[in-house]
Amino acid sequence: MNLSGRVLIIDDEASLRQTLTRILQRAGHEVTSAESGEQGLELVAGGDFDIVYMDLRMPGMPGLEALKRIHAARPDLPVILFTAQPDVNSAVEALRLGATDYLLKPLQPQVMIERTQDILAQREKERRRRELQAQIQALQAELEGLEKDEETRVPPERGETAERFVSRGTVRLDLHARRVTVAGRVVSLPPTAFDYLLVLTRHAPSVVDYQTLVAEAQGYQAEMREAQELVKWHIHHIRQAIEPDPQDPSFIINVRGFGYRLVAD
Repeated sequence: MNLSGRVLIIDDEASLRQTLTRILQRAGHEVTSAESGEQGLELVAGGDFDIVYMDLRMPGMPGLEALKRIHAARPDLPVILFTAQPDVNSAVEALRLGATDYLLKPLQPQVMIERTQDILAQREKERRRRELQAQIQALQAELEGLEKDEETRVPPERGETAERFVSRGTVRLDLHARRVTVAGRVVSLPPTAFDYLLVLTRHAPSVVDYQTLVAEAQGYQAEMREAQELVKWHIHHIRQAIEPDPQDPSFIINVRGFGYRLVAD
């Protein structure tokens, strides 16, 4: 099911704003645009948006500063940053300040449409969950039991399992729901981080080099150094979600100077 949402695009380049607006409008979304971080903040304060796409580098207020203020005002509002000049330090800082994802220019129309749908689906799921919890607090324990049963139920027939689920040890990815469980525990990952974990799971326990990770997870052909910086940020996000101790990882292992591998058996 395609969900429609209210999207805000913040970028100082008029032609890019117009292009992104057309792409998302054709996908059924209501789109508003701003030419600066300052203008974007005004629109966020006065509007009810579902997603913000914002350039990292803009004249005036930088994207990271705008992100910080948006997150302070609307901590639940997903903000996706994009840039033509990836930098691992700014990527990690963006994560710390609450960014949902980090994309590279040139932006691919299908990637934007898919990311938007993924986020809207997740927001709708959270909205519905809060609504149910408010209505049936007396049945909360039963609801949690039903959700746990759903996570641990026997997989479908063999053919459907092969198409829908990818597993390695205690790590299981549901490709339809785009949901990750580790030892039966549901973990939350941004869309791009999910794609990186999927690549690692499919290749496990083999090592996947940086460039292959970027190519298979994001569809980009990146130079070695650029790929290494991009991968580090998404691996950081995955480790924060699935590792018992992200500072001493046991699932995602780095092979210095080459890539990463998943050890989940």
